[in-house]
Amino acid sequence: MHEAFSSEGLRLASHYARPPGFARVPGLVLCHGFPQGPRGGQSSASTYPELAERLARETGWAVLTFNFRGTGTSEGEFSLDGWTTDLREAVDLLSKRDDVGGVWLAGSSAGGSLAICLAGEDERVRGVATLSAPASFADWAANPARLLEYARDIGVIRRADFPPDPAAWGRRFTEVSPLASAAKLAPRPLLLIHGDQDEVVPLSDARALYEAAFDSADLRVVAGGGHRLRHDPRAVALLIGWLARQSP
Repeated sequence: MHEAFSSEGLRLASHYARPPGFARVPGLVLCHGFPQGPRGGQSSASTYPELAERLARETGWAVLTFNFRGTGTSEGEFSLDGWTTDLREAVDLLSKRDDVGGVWLAGSSAGGSLAICLAGEDERVRGVATLSAPASFADWAANPARLLEYARDIGVIRRADFPPDPAAWGRRFTEVSPLASAAKLAPRPLLLIHGDQDEVVPLSDARALYEAAFDSADLRVVAGGGHRLRHDPRAVALLIGWLARQSP
């Protein structure tokens, strides 16, 4: 079901999938990562509704996926704080539904890192699963001016006057720490799925997040897996298995 919701007055495109019937079921917010390549902002997350439908069908969960601000047909411009607010609004939306009991998060790449960060501060989140998530935003923090130029090139920042304070926009990449948030997430469960041939985020990031989360984390390494694990049936099977083991 294609829907939309509001985040700070911005319209965000979303898709809600759930199994048939009226039973109260667990809820999952499914997050995409940062777009890559030419026109990446426009095509971002185009395959996520299909994945949401599959997860709902095979797990019996309700699944909400959406486009972060600045991507797809969602309004707004990319910023780390803005994306965090969007994710919080999605959790709010799912938490308030009468047909949902409990909210978990799953995210790819930067979306997975932000899921960890939000869960570290929001006790409503019952657990987090990530695919290819970085342990920090250090690469972005190293050269925020270059990231800003790239964000304009791929279309996730469309307004010439955004951000109003580029220095503050860039500082957030050093201040937000998935690694520190992973420690706060314990003892809630954290699933880390990572390919040992990831060409974007090294496997060492997943190992660092695993160690930070103490005994509550589960690290699964996909042999030969690259960065785009949502297209790898082995990774999706690991996610489905993990969801099946969660207690509503």
